[in-house]
Amino acid sequence: MNKANTPFRYDYVGSFLRPAGLKQARADFQNGKIGADELKAAEDQAIRELVAKQQSAGYHVITDGEFRRATWHLDFMWGFHGVGHSRTEKGLPFHGENAMLDDTYLTGEVSVDSHPFVEHFRFVKALEDENTVAKLTIPAPAQFLEQMVMPFAMENTSKYYPNIEKLVEDLAAGYRKVIDDVYAAGCRNLQFDDCSWGMLVDPRACLIFDTDEKGLEAIKEQMLAANNLAIEGKPEDLVINTHVCRGNFHSTYASSGAYDSVAKTLLARENVTAYYLEFDDARSGGFEPLAAVSGEKKVVLGLVTTKRPELEDKAAVIARIHDAAKYIPLDRLCLSPQCGFASCEIGNKLTEAQQWAKLALVKEIAEEVWG
Repeated sequence: MNKANTPFRYDYVGSFLRPAGLKQARADFQNGKIGADELKAAEDQAIRELVAKQQSAGYHVITDGEFRRATWHLDFMWGFHGVGHSRTEKGLPFHGENAMLDDTYLTGEVSVDSHPFVEHFRFVKALEDENTVAKLTIPAPAQFLEQMVMPFAMENTSKYYPNIEKLVEDLAAGYRKVIDDVYAAGCRNLQFDDCSWGMLVDPRACLIFDTDEKGLEAIKEQMLAANNLAIEGKPEDLVINTHVCRGNFHSTYASSGAYDSVAKTLLARENVTAYYLEFDDARSGGFEPLAAVSGEKKVVLGLVTTKRPELEDKAAVIARIHDAAKYIPLDRLCLSPQCGFASCEIGNKLTEAQQWAKLALVKEIAEEVWG
């Protein structure tokens, strides 16, 4: 196998359900019952056990399951200077449930020195074997930008960045620093997780972003610029991929919409190697936008849901893979779950056994389709 080459035919997004012992350790730390060293020891052990299971399952990629994070994205932002957070009172609206995630906002201009995720990656890198390669997942620059330019955040953000282009430049510079540091730590597979495009395709996007159609197109260009500027100058042997979904919290979602309206920006012009795309239900639309995927970029079809425990019908998934191949060659397609199993530490509504059954199904289908 090519150890530097994600995505693989059967792959996954990155986060895993937290085991009960780890949840208890994090709660004990929050309540002052244990110290940081004891929490780290619990995290280390849980990650070692998770990686062993990933390897036993026959997957070629390993992650830490995001076990050191409360959320898939905000913890990364908190590692930057100029970013603050506090306990939320309202949370974020998801379908049928509010996600009670810390309010996260600017407290000054954005920069970064030594990001804690670099050490997090080193730990996983040391667990690679001859069949596996470590992957680091981080929120995309566009996701970071969106957090600070949504209507609810703009009044505060404008105190520090009356010119949003300057914020884009500072974010990209910070990302390039983190990318350089994780590369030096041995990272050759980096994944940008990006819900900003999931919000932009929603039928309510103009309302969500408080703009009109012309303004929405400008925001798409801004998000694309943030991602590509961060990628600019990356080492040639560093693979950067993008995962796009529409929100994943406790088996709920934040937005809906097909990829059609972002195909000419995201799928045609983002300078990544592959896209992990959510396609697990009707909210994601059809496969037609895949025709816009440029060059030799690959697409990982997220056809197996992490939001429900029931296993998909194998024949139906295989049929959908061949439907997607009408728009992009089959040899540029791969298969994965549509998102992580626990984008936030609360996790989705399935058991660990059901989680591994989903991954076994993905592997079984991929081996049948691609051999």
